[in-house]
Amino acid sequence: MQDNLRRYVLVSVNPKAGRKSPRKRAERLATALRQKGFLVEIHTDLDVVSNRANDLFKKGTLRALVGVGGDGTAAELTNRTICGVPITLLPSGTANLIAKYLKLPFNPEKAADLIESGKTIMFDVGRANGRIFLVMVSAGIDADVVNGVHAAREKSFKQEKKKGGHISYLSYLRPIFKSIASYQYPQITTEIIAPPGTASITGKWSFVFNLPRYGWGLPLVPKCVGVDKKLDFCVFQKGRLGMALLDVFFAQLGSLHRFLPNTKLGQASCFKISVSPDASEMNVPFQLDGDPGGFLPVEIEIIPDRFTALAPIKIADKLERARK
Repeated sequence: MQDNLRRYVLVSVNPKAGRKSPRKRAERLATALRQKGFLVEIHTDLDVVSNRANDLFKKGTLRALVGVGGDGTAAELTNRTICGVPITLLPSGTANLIAKYLKLPFNPEKAADLIESGKTIMFDVGRANGRIFLVMVSAGIDADVVNGVHAAREKSFKQEKKKGGHISYLSYLRPIFKSIASYQYPQITTEIIAPPGTASITGKWSFVFNLPRYGWGLPLVPKCVGVDKKLDFCVFQKGRLGMALLDVFFAQLGSLHRFLPNTKLGQASCFKISVSPDASEMNVPFQLDGDPGGFLPVEIEIIPDRFTALAPIKIADKLERARK
């Protein structure tokens, strides 16, 4: 153990995350950690675990706050804890973009090894209408799909069906087809506020990234690192479904989408995404880290060094070298 004072590990279980029981995986993690001499608590109440994490961190006795869940779980814990609380994941979500970026183990016993020997690194975060996000915010057809998926998820969870509120990639099929049939592709304006200057880009699909991950690993902003005090944007300017699929296809081919005339990429620290005047009567959704964020407009800013992640030493060292 690196620091004998930091012996507490708090495990936060999201009962809606993943296709397998997150509670069982949390208990396996707790067993492995206790064998290493850690004091482990498992919580399902976010208020309780967040307050406990803040208290232990202030006392200098917290080794890690572990979210058993996905990207939304990590973002929720970050929103609820003070700056500096070390957070890691036992991945149990659907996309697990943060876990894949940090190469976090899915096996509970290997996760216990990481918690014992890992290294903390401070990441930037984005803040959208007052709420922290870790990976990205987007407005377009994908946000419409996310709204549909989560509406179905909440309905299923409340009805206590056999699969509960758990989702997988198959859970997206019906909402995708529904959005394909109904989404109107309204014009969206992305205002780049600062720096290097003020500009506006209109388009059909807008993304702002803090980490270079999207969907199944689509490299929309390949130069994004999450530690450079900038957010990366990608705007697809034209088209309906066919053009959107073409953009995605070229992005998959080594980020070739950046050479398309209807694609704009860059970096800045502040943005505003809103519905263009000719579509101002429409409610256009946006999403944060795969969860519904509300409806446009959304104001976005960078907050440097707000998310403290516990990661493998090699990954943490590599990202430290990437700082500008």
